[in-house]
Formats: sequence, C-alpha cells, structure tokens
Amino acid sequence: MANSVSHEAENGHGHDGHHDQEELRQFGFWIFLMTDVILFSVLFATYLVLNGSTNGGPGTELFEINGIIVSTFVLLTSSFTSGLAVLAMNQGKKQALIGWLLVTALLGAVFIGLEATEFIHLVHEGATMGTSAFWSAFFTLVGTHGLHVSIGLVWMAAIMLQLKKYGINPVTKRKVNIVSLYWHFLDVVWIFVFTIVYLMGVM
Repeated sequence: MANSVSHEAENGHGHDGHHDQEELRQFGFWIFLMTDVILFSVLFATYLVLNGSTNGGPGTELFEINGIIVSTFVLLTSSFTSGLAVLAMNQGKKQALIGWLLVTALLGAVFIGLEATEFIHLVHEGATMGTSAFWSAFFTLVGTHGLHVSIGLVWMAAIMLQLKKYGINPVTKRKVNIVSLYWHFLDVVWIFVFTIVYLMGVM
C-alpha cells in the first residue's frame, strides 16, 4: 500500500513537473512579447519625434501607398490563415495544419519581398539610413518589423518540420499556439506602422 502511494506520488510529481515546464515556457514567451511591445513603443516614439526631420532631403512623398496597401492585405491575410492553422490543429488535422502554416509562411515571404522592393526603390530615390534623421527612424522601425517577420518565417518552418516528424502532441501544440500569437502580434504592429508611418505620411 505504501509503495503504491509512493508510486502515485512520484507519477503525480512527474506530471506536475512537466506541466510546470510548459507553463514556464509560455510565461517566458509573454515576457518576450512584453519586451517587444516596449521595443516597438520606443521605435514609434522615436519616429514621431523625428518625423519631418528630412534635412532638406526627400520625405514621405517617396511613399508608394498602393504597394503598401497590397503588403498590408497580404500580411493581414496571413493572420487569417494562421488562425485556420490553429483551428485545424484543434481538430486534430495534421496535414491541414501543416498546409495552413505553409500558406501563412508563403504570404509572409511575399510580404518580405514587397518590403525589400520598397526599400530598394527608396534607396534608388536617394533615401537611405544616412540621408536624414527621418529616414534613419523610418528604416529602423519598418526594418525591425520586417526582421521579426523573417524570424517568424524561420520559426514556422522549424515547427512544420517537427509536426511532420512528431505529429500533433502537447509540445507541438504549444509551439503552434505561440507562433500564431506571435504572428498576430506582428500584424497588430503593422497596422500601427501602416497608420502612423504611411497613412499619416501621405496625408
């Protein structure tokens, strides 16, 4: 009887330990997300302070708003497909989950391609990091968001490989949920970028 109780206690402790590790990992992600909120808040504040400090050079007239609208549509669509991936996961549909993650990643890659095209256009028009304080703030803010999207793409690719190998389990479920939250966060940040940088710029 004593051995049985001891064995159950050990099993319970092992289960609780695994549960605690999962909660710790999720807590670590929220800490990371909060630091990112602070980072982008500082970058937005810096941009707003330096907005208009073009040093007599080119400014927001170089923005091609039609291309930015297309980029915004692509990224917001990827947020929707990310949600479909989580839905497929909750239904236990492994192939659909991987498929929607792949679509999300492809849309994210298109967004990065459009952003790179925009940067090349701006540099060609004489707007670089060193042109003025305004362009330094612009490239830092928009480039930091683009870097985060690129990290998300690598992260998604790694999760897809794990899903293909191990299937849907508690660990891969946590990873999919976290990368989906991360992706939605980047979409929210982009809405602020689109509104504050581009819309206010062309207005």
